[in-house]
Amino acid sequence: MNGTIRVGNLFGIPFYIHPSWFLVLGLVTWSYSSGLAAQFPQLSAGLALLLGLMTALMLFASVVAHELGHSFVAIRQGIDVKSITLFIFGGLASLEKESKTPGEAFWVAIAGPLVSFLLCGIVTVIGVTTTASGPLAAILGVLASVNLALALFNLIPGLPLDGGNILKAIVWKVTGNPYKGVTFASRVGQIFGWVAILSGIVPLVLFGSAGNFWNLLVGFFLLQNAGNSAQFARVQEKLTGLTAEDAVTHDSPIVSGNLSLREFADERVISGQNWHRFLVTDDDGQLVGAIAVDNLRNVPTALWSETQVKEVMRPITESTTVQSDQPLLEVIQLLEEQKLSVLPVIRENGVLVGILEKAAIIQLLQSRTQPNPA
Repeated sequence: MNGTIRVGNLFGIPFYIHPSWFLVLGLVTWSYSSGLAAQFPQLSAGLALLLGLMTALMLFASVVAHELGHSFVAIRQGIDVKSITLFIFGGLASLEKESKTPGEAFWVAIAGPLVSFLLCGIVTVIGVTTTASGPLAAILGVLASVNLALALFNLIPGLPLDGGNILKAIVWKVTGNPYKGVTFASRVGQIFGWVAILSGIVPLVLFGSAGNFWNLLVGFFLLQNAGNSAQFARVQEKLTGLTAEDAVTHDSPIVSGNLSLREFADERVISGQNWHRFLVTDDDGQLVGAIAVDNLRNVPTALWSETQVKEVMRPITESTTVQSDQPLLEVIQLLEEQKLSVLPVIRENGVLVGILEKAAIIQLLQSRTQPNPA
């Protein structure tokens, strides 16, 4: 997963760490251990470092808890959580699909900040009721403040932050169009991204101060991801309502299983068709298998006239086909997940419609985005 390291499962959810996380862990550990050593001179250097590491790990545990909040609500809605990843900007729960309704999307989005608010409250109560003092009180104060900051930061109303997903759900509810929600929340996210970038550049240019350098990184992160979300939403909206059959390639490579290999070679291969693999149908037009041009080499040329295609073909399982009325967006997701470039399209009765290629989907999308002539 893009260089990430899998470290195990959390409640059955694959858990990954991006290598950049270790750099952040080291910086956070050093920062808090230095702060504790300065605040409590009686601490030895080793103990201060250990407490700094414990604090850093608890902070990242808070980020994981935040993402688990999103994940558990999604699972309750029947949405599979593919992974949770820790990276330089925090955490990310990767969901299998979007919620079905704006209300469900709202609860998935707000679950993370609610968990962070809850942790802030719990840690604060522990600090008050136990009258903690010294380094322990300092660590509890850091945990409470960081969880509060985590919740408030994620509530900024712009994608890809939780607040952006909340805004998306609200706009979706008002307009009835989920893609308008994504587009609007993405634009707000881009605005906040530019604000963050400017807040980092202005002090650097005017005063030579790099104190807000982190704002630059966060700004670029918001800008890039918000832009990607908006672009993806536009693509989804263009493909809404289309099915797999709408993207079937014209003159798909289909042959009858009753053809002899000689007829197959003359009519399909030698005739100049550029396909290297053909789908095979029976007398009823149902998909029964596939044959590749290279399969002809397994049969002596002298036997081509008396050998039928169905004797050489390889069977195709249902798992490698899609229904003709299946939404095209689902088909695209299937192509990406299984890293495929072509899928056979069949009707409910098994009759073959043709093949669906990634290239055909791109052409279909381009044709729908071109302006109509006046």
